[in-house]
Amino acid sequence: MKIYLTDQKDRLGKHLAYFKTQEVMRYDKTSLSEKKSSVIVNASGKITLPPLDFLFDYRIFPPEIMIYLTEWQEEKREMQVGDTIVQQVYIPPVKSFSQKIVFAVRVNEIIDEPERKGFSYQTLEGHVEMGISTFTIEQSEAGMIFKIHTFSRSGNILSRVLGPLFSVPYQTYCTNKAVQQVKQQLEKLL
Repeated sequence: MKIYLTDQKDRLGKHLAYFKTQEVMRYDKTSLSEKKSSVIVNASGKITLPPLDFLFDYRIFPPEIMIYLTEWQEEKREMQVGDTIVQQVYIPPVKSFSQKIVFAVRVNEIIDEPERKGFSYQTLEGHVEMGISTFTIEQSEAGMIFKIHTFSRSGNILSRVLGPLFSVPYQTYCTNKAVQQVKQQLEKLL
């Protein structure tokens, strides 16, 4: 984790190069807290999943919360297992008046099933959280559902101390915004 007062947008490529050399944080999944968030996007029954380019381009979080650079964007190709995503989070979620916190994650699975598409990633050394997050869009009898499923806990002493007062509520806020953003993007495709 690196903290800045200035926007690192133009330096994300350098941050990506650094984080590509970092290891995934070691964790025992049984010691992590499980969280699930989901939203039904289309409850009209069974429909075919549309092309999900936005999901695999990692356009999940609104830009006032986070900007990012992915290894596959930098190399002009599609997402692959092992790719790194460098993230710059705005705290509070206001670009001009915020701390800019830079950390990264690594893609560890791509899900490509007929009625379930998505990916998961694990946090890299220095991330504010430790664990794994999975993002899926699924077709079920209830309709199309976007899900975020995480197993995580604080990744460092600062987030452990501030977690109950700040990190956990902010993470919940960001997750809710991501769920709504993906819902809006999917509704445009339907």
